[in-house]
Amino acid sequence: MARDGSTARPPEARHSPAHDTARLGLVVGALGVVFGDIGTSPIYTLQTVFDPDDPHPVPVTTQNVYGVVSLVFWSVVIIVLVTYVLLAMRADNDGEGGIMALITLLRRSGSRRGRRTTAVLAALGIFGASLFFGDSMITPAISVLSAVEGLKVVEPSLGDAVVPITAAIIVVLFLVQRRGTAAVGRVFGPVMIVWFTAIGACGLSGIADHPRILRALSPSYALGFLFGHFGTAFFALAAVVLAVTGAEALYADMGHFGRRPITRGWLFLVFPACVLSYLGQGALILDDPAHISSPFFLLVPGWGRWPMVVLATAATVIASQAVITGAYSVASQAAQLGYLPRLRIAYTSESTMGQIYVPWINWLLMVSVLTLVFAFRSSAALAFAFGMAVTGTITITTLLFFHVARARWDTPKWLVAVGATVLLFVDLLFVAANATKLLHGAWLPLLIGLSAFTVMTTWQRGREIVTTGRARHEGPLREFVDGLHTGQVRAQKVPGTAVFLNRGKQTAPLAMRANVEHNHVRHDQVVILSIETETVPRVPADRRILLDDLGYAEDGIIHVTARFGYMETPDVPGTLALLDPARTEGRLELDQASYFLSKIELRRGKEPTMAPWRKRLFIATSYITADAAEYFGLPRDRTIIMGSQIEV
Repeated sequence: MARDGSTARPPEARHSPAHDTARLGLVVGALGVVFGDIGTSPIYTLQTVFDPDDPHPVPVTTQNVYGVVSLVFWSVVIIVLVTYVLLAMRADNDGEGGIMALITLLRRSGSRRGRRTTAVLAALGIFGASLFFGDSMITPAISVLSAVEGLKVVEPSLGDAVVPITAAIIVVLFLVQRRGTAAVGRVFGPVMIVWFTAIGACGLSGIADHPRILRALSPSYALGFLFGHFGTAFFALAAVVLAVTGAEALYADMGHFGRRPITRGWLFLVFPACVLSYLGQGALILDDPAHISSPFFLLVPGWGRWPMVVLATAATVIASQAVITGAYSVASQAAQLGYLPRLRIAYTSESTMGQIYVPWINWLLMVSVLTLVFAFRSSAALAFAFGMAVTGTITITTLLFFHVARARWDTPKWLVAVGATVLLFVDLLFVAANATKLLHGAWLPLLIGLSAFTVMTTWQRGREIVTTGRARHEGPLREFVDGLHTGQVRAQKVPGTAVFLNRGKQTAPLAMRANVEHNHVRHDQVVILSIETETVPRVPADRRILLDDLGYAEDGIIHVTARFGYMETPDVPGTLALLDPARTEGRLELDQASYFLSKIELRRGKEPTMAPWRKRLFIATSYITADAAEYFGLPRDRTIIMGSQIEV
């Protein structure tokens, strides 16, 4: 027995080969999915910092090279290591991470801390999630472009082929999304291990030629450059931030692999490899300032440049895959939490819940990414736009994390104040630097973010209006059931089981009311089913179902509440099969049951509930709503849809 009274496991159980293999598998999987974006940043970061076509170019001097490399290193340490790995990843929602997880944590703590503050922070979080959609569009474009641009280094005559090749790769990437990442996921990890090993080795070779570049690891160079040459350093920050793109992925994908595998992969391979690459590129630029044209690929020996272009392309495709999957997850969670319409979602892996495919989001992203590739035509031009999406999301994540730390964990105010002040100062400095690129492309992610934010907040507000109007049409459920029981509402009983899907048990289902009032019939067994989406990823089986007899134990009418997490797909027939016949006031004939859905037709009304343009937007957005019968897993041949009109 252990000292605390628990039974201690023998050492061989804690460190069995199978257990170690499983842990290693999680680390390898995390390397293949989580670190694709941040792991390919060395391809274009330093090249962008010293880009002579930048509207605020950084002169290539020895002092500036040391300062930039030091800024890159300490930015990665502060933002990725401290903000995300050490802090944000400790704030999980039942194992799930990401900005949507922080929003659900805020909702839970809203009753203890001011509702207005919680509402404002939640809205800010939705804007951060909206910026992530911009990130999801820009990342595939800039990542694949930067890799294919390596062709210009190994064979300059292929320069005109960069954009067409990039477009072809992106089209293929989106076409195979419906197959899911499960089939190719096993090769992602090994490919990224080869990638990080290769860029680390190339970095070492550059450091070996000019070991004095290691001085850049001292924070004195970063601080000296930032405060001694603030005008130059401030504008350089807009490109330095590219070194931390993908930091949000570490947090968002935590539910897939866990905090420890991600942390280990970062500390033992990704972080060292990226740092070595940045140092090696810095040494190469010190050797010859002309190397700023493509320091990443020029760092590779001549014989290895073709293989590196191929490897870089594979790595950027993986990076794109990760951020595309992240967009699916954000859209799915937003729909479950009521910020987007119900979308058709396909789960592509039997073992990994997070691997999903959302067709509507997939095709929207493909068109957007191709548009960016043909509009900007180079990774350097896209880099001006990239930073704003990244810095905005990071800043909002930092702010929400410290509010959660204070509201949920009662962290001392002085500690929250000190931590938030330091980290937000760094984040806001990056935001301010990227704001200088507004006229050069930084407006793009803001436009995408504002558009997505407008859609999501409009949908949330519209749902509230429709819910209120629907409640008036439906009337109280208890009153309706009482009328059936006393005979005030006359209806002929017919054999069989009817299942009416409803929003809750406060109001009567529109389809059931229409069936009784117009057809004057009701089934022997009536199940009124409500689906509740909880602010947790998954609901355990023992909490799945809640049953209510609605006041009468023998009338054959029951209400069932089925709870699902926001990462789960509701399965109505499968859920009803879990019911105990002894509690359902008679045996349910599920094999022959009829399922009734209430379809709402939206119309613009004259009431000033929303601005006219928002009403049109809400109605237009409703057309992408997934088919309810398919979404809830209802049998098509036994599903009846009855409609009603509601004005917004």
